Amino acid sequence: MDFALSDDQEEIRALAARIFGDLASHDRLRDTEAADERFDRRLWSELASAGLLGLGLPEEHGGAGLGFLETCIVLEEAGKAPAGVFALLGTLVMGAAPLRRFGSDALKRRWLARVAAGEVVLSAALGEAALADGPPGLPVAAAKVEGGWMLEGVASNVPAGMLAEAVIVPARVSPAGPVGLFVVETDVPGVTRRRQDTTSGYPEALLELDGCFVDAGSLVSDDPAALVWVLERAMAAGCIVQSGCCQAALALTARYTSEREQFGKAIATFQAVGQRAADAYVDTEGVRLTAWQAAWRLAEGLPASEEVAVAKFWADDGAQRVVHAAQHLHGGVGVDRDYPLHRYYLLTKQLAVTLGGATRSLLRLGELMA
Repeated sequence: MDFALSDDQEEIRALAARIFGDLASHDRLRDTEAADERFDRRLWSELASAGLLGLGLPEEHGGAGLGFLETCIVLEEAGKAPAGVFALLGTLVMGAAPLRRFGSDALKRRWLARVAAGEVVLSAALGEAALADGPPGLPVAAAKVEGGWMLEGVASNVPAGMLAEAVIVPARVSPAGPVGLFVVETDVPGVTRRRQDTTSGYPEALLELDGCFVDAGSLVSDDPAALVWVLERAMAAGCIVQSGCCQAALALTARYTSEREQFGKAIATFQAVGQRAADAYVDTEGVRLTAWQAAWRLAEGLPASEEVAVAKFWADDGAQRVVHAAQHLHGGVGVDRDYPLHRYYLLTKQLAVTLGGATRSLLRLGELMA
């Protein structure tokens, strides 16, 4: 079985790596982090100009007509940077992907070309949906009214939600009925956004919907399978970002331990250091391989619920060990904010929370196996 990327996919990886390498240097990231919105618009524009924001979008809407795997390649490079992670996850996977798959022609015309051109940021309010026990557990309800729907409720922790022009919101269309996915524009009456600060420092949004009217054309889908489709891809994509994060943290640690000397020798030659680094390498490969297995099955249209649960477990449990080992082997340098390692540690912690944690992943896997 050949696990290698195709030549075209390798070119996409090289292009993404070059753009992130040029525009996500330590100094530039520090400047971005000092700004209130923490969003590098020049980087976003360069990704759009290079066609990387439109890889998974149809050609008639300015995209490349490729698929989920190609989008994941860009996300893994973003995790290595690390830069633009939550805006990319929100826009490409949580927003544009379900619009392409389930949206009407009118919704596609309204949003997809603007995504490919880098003109908009999208997101989705999937946090509670990932934890809800069926439709009654969702915090947003939609009532049918003349000409559309009235949405009421509060959705928290919307990735890049303070930047997003529109958010896809799962809502109960009846107390025990199906879940609808609605496009909610963030500047319309009845929508209030409140900033939520996070572990990584990249703000999310608390979305309050109070008498928010959306027209009938804003319903993306009321197919019960649509929410599961979005959730699985969002989780797999988050695991891919975590893979890139772990790879970069491990590479940074390898360089540091090869250069840092004690007793006249590089500390990488010490047995205990080598063992800790080797364990981190095994965990990094576990994160990477399980994430790509889940992404590949989803891209091929194969059942992947168990694979996503396994990838989520590794992206939390294994990734935590990787960044802890990286911090340990760096010593005091690892917690210096003038050194880049802290970004991988904080991003890994943030993604672990976003993915729902290792215990929830194991419980979900147990349910599927039973």
